[in-house]
Amino acid sequence: MKYMIASDIHGSAQYCRLLKERFSEEKAEKLILLGDLLYHGARNPLPPGYSTLQCAEILNSLKERIICVKGNCDSEVDSLVLEFPVAADLVVLPAGERNILFIHGHKMPALPQAGDILFCGHFHVPAFEERENYFYCNCGSVSIPKENSPRSYCILEGNTILWKELDTGKSFLTRQI
Repeated sequence: MKYMIASDIHGSAQYCRLLKERFSEEKAEKLILLGDLLYHGARNPLPPGYSTLQCAEILNSLKERIICVKGNCDSEVDSLVLEFPVAADLVVLPAGERNILFIHGHKMPALPQAGDILFCGHFHVPAFEERENYFYCNCGSVSIPKENSPRSYCILEGNTILWKELDTGKSFLTRQI
């Protein structure tokens, strides 16, 4: 299965629209969102094209294909405009002998086991690390990247993870797991 993984849209309809375009181009089966969908947060500037309602409309058009975890900027009121579940702190997908764990990143609701893959957002910086006994992956941010990183998302297909620039769709990092 091919997954597109993205995080930290923060209400930017402009970049949410571009994310939807990339999702269509990638031909992924599922779009996994790692939280912070609509609200920009108290510590972040307003992202370009900020419109929570337009962002919700765009995401709702993909509702059958979205898997989502809750971020620290997501709230109960978001469920009034989003037509897919946003309340889970953790989603676990089995992948052969290991699991793929998806969280936002502001808290750790479960510890990865040996060989597992942990995907998160929250920090707005793409990353890949082989930690003690699992793989840590951060897909970066769709709308408010930090530390001079590009707006980004990940593609997970088989044992390959690709980090791609949202603006161009070009890969800038590849890892085998």
